[in-house]
This record gives sequence, C-alpha cells and structure tokens, in this order.
Amino acid sequence: MVPDHDIELNALGHTMSLAEGTTYTVRGPSRSPVVTQQPAGFKNVCGRFVDTFRRDEASTGLKNDPSFHDNVNARGSPYGLDSNESREHHGARYFDLRGATAKTASSLLARELKGRHLQMIAIGGSIGTGLFVASGKALSDGGPASVLLAYLFVGVMLYCTVQALGELAVIFPVAGSFSAFSTRFLDPSWGFAMGWNYALQWIIVLPLEILAGAMTIGYWNAELNKAIFITMFLIVIIVINLFGVKGYGEAEFVFAIIKVTAVIGFILLGIVINIGGTPTEGYIGGKYWQSPGGFHNGFKGFCSVFVTAAFAYAGTELVGLAAAETANPRKSLPTAIKQVFWRISLFYIVSLTLVGLLVPYDDPRLLRGDNIADASASPFVIAIESAGATVLPSIMNGVILVSVISVGNSAVFGSSRTLAALAEQGQAPRILAYVDRRGRPLVAILITSAFGLLAYLAEVPGQSDIFNWLLAISGLSTIFTWASTCLAHIRLRQAWAHNNRSLSDMAFRAQGGVIGSYVGLGCNCLILIAQVWISLDPIRTPGEVLTAMEYAQNFFLQCLAIPVVLVFFLGHKLWYQTTIVKVEDMDIDTGRRDFGRLGIIKAQEEEERQSWPKWKRIYRVIC
Repeated sequence: MVPDHDIELNALGHTMSLAEGTTYTVRGPSRSPVVTQQPAGFKNVCGRFVDTFRRDEASTGLKNDPSFHDNVNARGSPYGLDSNESREHHGARYFDLRGATAKTASSLLARELKGRHLQMIAIGGSIGTGLFVASGKALSDGGPASVLLAYLFVGVMLYCTVQALGELAVIFPVAGSFSAFSTRFLDPSWGFAMGWNYALQWIIVLPLEILAGAMTIGYWNAELNKAIFITMFLIVIIVINLFGVKGYGEAEFVFAIIKVTAVIGFILLGIVINIGGTPTEGYIGGKYWQSPGGFHNGFKGFCSVFVTAAFAYAGTELVGLAAAETANPRKSLPTAIKQVFWRISLFYIVSLTLVGLLVPYDDPRLLRGDNIADASASPFVIAIESAGATVLPSIMNGVILVSVISVGNSAVFGSSRTLAALAEQGQAPRILAYVDRRGRPLVAILITSAFGLLAYLAEVPGQSDIFNWLLAISGLSTIFTWASTCLAHIRLRQAWAHNNRSLSDMAFRAQGGVIGSYVGLGCNCLILIAQVWISLDPIRTPGEVLTAMEYAQNFFLQCLAIPVVLVFFLGHKLWYQTTIVKVEDMDIDTGRRDFGRLGIIKAQEEEERQSWPKWKRIYRVIC
C-alpha cells in the first residue's frame, strides 16, 4: 500500500535524512481505507460513510507515543531548558516550542490539492464582497483616484508579503502556516495571538458572506424571506467542506473560473461603455475624474480606503495555508504564488480603474446599502445599470452570489485549519485537533460552520449594528497577519545565515528577498497607523460635531482588532512567560518535506530552462 503523508522524525533525534538534504521525514501509513473482513450487514454505503468520520488511527500512534514526547523533551525546551529543569523551578509553566513545531510538521491532514487548485485559489479564490461590494463605500469615501492609489499601494505590499509567505511555505509546508511561523520564528505568544486573530477573522466573515448571498437574492425579489436562503447557502458551504480538502479545491476551482470570467467580461464591457458603446450615455472618458473629481475628503479620504482595500485582498494568503494539504508544494506553490501578480494587476487595479471612470463618487446608489454585505451598493452593478443594460445587472448579481458562497467556503477552510493547528500546538482545546480518516479536521469544521448561524441575525432589528461590531473584531486582522509573515521571513533569513546555509538550498526564494519583506512590513505598519488616525479623527460632513461617546464608538468600530490581539498576546505571555525566540535557537529543519535529490532536480530544471526561448523565460519569472 502506497503511503501518502509524512511523519516528522527530527524531533525523535534522527541526525540523518533518508534522502539528499536536511529534511527529516519518512513516509507514514496510508490514509487509504483499510479493507477488512466484516459481516455482510456492515458492507454497505452507510457503514463505510460513517467509518470515514472516525479518528485516523495514525493519530493514536506517533503523537500518543510516550517516546515521542520523551525525545522531544529530552532535546530541551525552546529556551535551552529541558522539561525536568522547568519542573524544578516550582513547576513553572512553559510553552514547549519544539514539541509544537514537531506536531505541526506531522499533521494528519490529507494532501490532495494539486497545482491547478492552488493556481485558481491564488487568482480568484477570495474575490468576493470585498471587491464587488465594499469597493462602493471606498469610492464614496475617497473618490476614484484614492481607490486606485490605495488598492495599488496595498497590492504592492501584498505582492511582497505573498512572496515571503511562498518562501516560508515551500520550505515548511506545515499545518497552521502563519500562526506556526510566528510561533516558530518570532514569539510563541505572538503566534498564539496571530492564530486566534486569523481564525476569528474568517469565523466572522462566514456569516457576513452568507448574509450577503441572502441579500443579493433580494435584487430579484425583495419580499422573499432571507432565512430560507441563509439556510441553503450554509448547507452548501458545510457540504463542500465535508467533502474534504479535495472537495474544497474542486469547488474553488469552479468558483474561481466563474469569477475570473466575470471580471474579464466586466473589464471588456467597461471599456465599451466608457468609449461610448451604448446609446444611453455616449462617450464618458474621464469626466467623472473632473466632476465631481478624483479625490473626496482629501488625504483623510485616501487613508480611509486602506482597510477596505485590505479587506478586499484578504484571502490571498490562503495559498500558504493550503501548502500543508498540497501533494507537491515544491512544484505547485511557486507557480501559484506568482499568480498573485495577475490578480493584483488585472482583477483589482484594472477593474477598479474602470469602476472609477464609470461611477461618480457622489452617486447616491453607493450609499443605499445597509451594511458591507448589501450588494445593492455594488459599483460594478451600478456601472452596468447606468449603461441601460437590462440583463447584465442580473448576471453580475449572479456572479456576486457565486463569489459570496466561494468566500464563505474559504472562510470555513481557513478558520478550521487554523483552529486545528492551534489545537495541535496546545494553543486551543484539544478536541479541535480531531482529524478523521479522510484527513478532515472534522470538529474544527463543524464548530466553524456553527458560527454561520449568526447570519440569521439578519431578521433581528438593529442587525446592521450587530454586524458592524462583528466586522470590527476582524477589521485589521489581515494587516497583523501580513506584517507577521514579513517579519517571520526576515527572521528565517537571519537564522538561515546564522547556520551557514546557502540560499541555493531553498526550493523557492522570494523575488523581493529580505528587502521585499521590509517593504511589506513597513507598508503594513503605515496602513495600521493611517487606520488609527482615521478612527481617532473620522471623516465628518461640514458642521458635524461628534460627542465623546461617538468618538469612542468610532474608534472601536475601526480598531477593535488591536485590543483583541493584545489581550490574546499578553494573556498567553503572562501565563507561559515566553520570550522572543533567539536566532541561534530557531529550528530550520523540522517540517521540511523530503523533496528527494533536490540538487539533482534543480540541475535538471536549470538544464531545461536553458532550452527555453527568451519570451518563455520572462513569462515563467512572473508566472
């Protein structure tokens, strides 16, 4: 029987790899169903189906083997003290960083994602309300020039960030990705905060996306009960995720094709509308940049667009999280990471440029949405409606409907995998680490999906305020995640150099290198500062005076994520008394998947590249 997942051996004291390089892995037991002789009554579809939900037998093997933990403890805690020495200090608590690293490296999650899945996840996996709907409020607050500049600024930052993430994830395709990297290379307490911060972000996005889908239905018939469609969308999302990571990958592949096709179609249609290809409007050109203008609310309006842009780009980093469940991250992940360039330049910058040309920022329809999930304020739909089209707005709303289901699907995937990784590291309730025989973190999926029930609050009076406060919890989450990824990459390079490793030993290197990570980190910090400033001194209409209570409310609605992260970070640090991980203590071996004769493979690839024509070499650099 062919085995299909790796088990980490570095923590068990092995000093030699089974293949070239310094990867300490061996193939583990197969995840394929074991055929056993059972009574005829049990050989039915229901019996086999129920059997797949049972715990993977491997989870009771290595991870519950006392020798595994004894060997980990014998090699010492992450701070140079072994567990016995820690107990001598009056039983003081400590976080076992080495053991946590080994557990994320030996995850039991199924590895079934292929290159095409990752590429479509990278290109269009999280295109949803952030682009199609929330960009309307950004246009209203800042004007078309502010939207273009802010999205371009965040796009450059994100390109550097995702390149750094690609380098980390290809070398260490471990469960938990961002939180695991922060725990391993920064500080275990910061990794704990980042893990819960990221999980909460997607847990809150899930009911928002389901609600957005239900409200989109209202475009065709506003009298229909939203609860009916909330139930339908929630069931669809849960079923997709219960099919496992392969089901998620196939669904995202289809959804991404639909969204990418729609965005390309909108770009072509937008060009036709702008040059006067419709009988109702005539040539538009750049007249809305002159009247009412390119900017609105000055520099403050420009800064207000940053968080909306970050919300729109959120989910690009899911490619890194999916690395732990990819069959061949060495081959698939670099290509997917490079696709981010096209997502940023084509789908966001070009489409939003056209939106700014077709919809003036003072269009009252941009403000008719009750909340961020209300697709009636979508500038994409408004642009098509203004051209006098009758069928196309419905098609665009249909695409928005597909998009919200797709992002809801990604929300369950992202939060469940993060929660499972946190549980593996002892940073969340142990039950969340339950992985069944099909490699699904079943308990984490079900608990995450349960939060989708919050979408039923849509029928409650004052639901807009409720969802605004929920969104506030995750408003800045992506900024913290991206900044931490850049800093973790910088620290990895420092540890790599400290151990006299060559950069040529890396299977993939960030195109921006360390400089790119410093750029990404700096840009994230600037966005965070801008958001704090806007929250303390919000945009006001002329003559408007805010009370102290209104100032405080606005601050927490914009920056609630900051105290949330600090509570998680300080709480964990006070409990475990952790410190920043020193460069000389960083483990840069555990979790490196066995690429097998990496040097020979890279030599063969280089020989193949020499035969490529020049255009193909340039193409492969960016794709």
